Amino acid sequence: MSIYQAEQEGLIFPEPPTFSSHAEHRRYLKERLVAACRACALQDFDYGFAGHLTVRDPENPSLYWTNPMAVHFAQVKVSNRICADHQGNVVEGNYALNRAGFVLHAAVHEQHQDVVAMCHAHTVYGTGFAALGKLLIPMSQDVL
Repeated sequence: MSIYQAEQEGLIFPEPPTFSSHAEHRRYLKERLVAACRACALQDFDYGFAGHLTVRDPENPSLYWTNPMAVHFAQVKVSNRICADHQGNVVEGNYALNRAGFVLHAAVHEQHQDVVAMCHAHTVYGTGFAALGKLLIPMSQDVL
């Protein structure tokens, strides 16, 4: 339940979708993974080729789905995404696994079972800012 849940009777509040099978849920997550990759491409969050997104498998939480190594975010499809385990083995798909992405995401997915999805993007501005070695000051109401 959300703290933003409508308290007034009769109002519509978005609810998470429900699924009749793990396969249906998995397909939904894979489609959202592809959509997130495409959104990253539209926002130019694709400097270089090493950005990666992952989503935990709904049936086997020790597996996660990710975009393939060196495939531009705009070219990711449901048919070319891969599934990997926490040891870095590709268990479904024909593309290589992004090893840097594996190290980062597998560690978080393994230690935090509540994390369903993650994104690590390389942006022109983010890369340039990181090179300055300065702290980023939180500047929104969400971080106060």
